[in-house]
Amino acid sequence: MDHMSPRLRAFLSEPIGEKDVVWVDGISHELAINLVTKGFNKAYTLLGQFLLMHKNEAEFQRWLICCCGATECEAQESSNCLKEWCSCFL
Repeated sequence: MDHMSPRLRAFLSEPIGEKDVVWVDGISHELAINLVTKGFNKAYTLLGQFLLMHKNEAEFQRWLICCCGATECEAQESSNCLKEWCSCFL
């Protein structure tokens, strides 16, 4: 866990529960607004999208960039965050 950002470490420290989407590592305030307008207001809804894409990080990153306006860095960080969460809790 030493290589993880504090935000990623905090996200992975407990179940996802009712956390807002902005808790996901890599999701900026601006991206969170875009996600909320598309119905992804909770971290678990974004996780659901990741799972619907069979945890395919490249596909999820493309979706975040093309459909939600994420930067490449945001897309990589958030897909990694969700992948790590799945490894810990699923």
